[in-house]
Amino acid sequence: MIFGRILNTLTFPGIIVHEWAHKTMCDFFNIRVYKVSYLSLRGNINGYVMHDEPEKYYQTFWISIGPLFLNSLLAIVFTFIALNFYSDNLLIYSILFWIAFSIGFHAFPSNIDANNLLSYSKKCLRKWYNPFNLLHLLTFPLVFLIWFMNKLKCFGIDIVYAIFLIYITIEYINKILII
Repeated sequence: MIFGRILNTLTFPGIIVHEWAHKTMCDFFNIRVYKVSYLSLRGNINGYVMHDEPEKYYQTFWISIGPLFLNSLLAIVFTFIALNFYSDNLLIYSILFWIAFSIGFHAFPSNIDANNLLSYSKKCLRKWYNPFNLLHLLTFPLVFLIWFMNKLKCFGIDIVYAIFLIYITIEYINKILII
């Protein structure tokens, strides 16, 4: 628990970007936001976005899953930018890699995000059940995967994911430079 708190404190840019990703998705779909806490290092909640309930499933999906896509993308972008500073300025290079790692580290949706997605999907299925509506049926394995990945955080899966994002970016850049 204390190790997790220390790690969250060291990777605070990722927490901010995670909550920003939720807020960005709300703004994109014109979902009213009441309150945003981009960073809170007290208690069990690192940050949150309080908003109206979306009217459509895809809005709930993107608001819940937004950090996975936006954090991953930004981790890749910051890694790419950091590689451009490798020979010029080691301090900027190191800071940009730390930011890339931090953002990638906090890419996974939380259990609260998964629960929101699951709750909305169940509500839609109760209202109007269509066995061919795969979006709602695919929610269940997706939510299970999010819960499972969050359980694996105690084994460092979020660290592995952040390193993986950095690694694939470096490998991609190296392939471009070789060709």
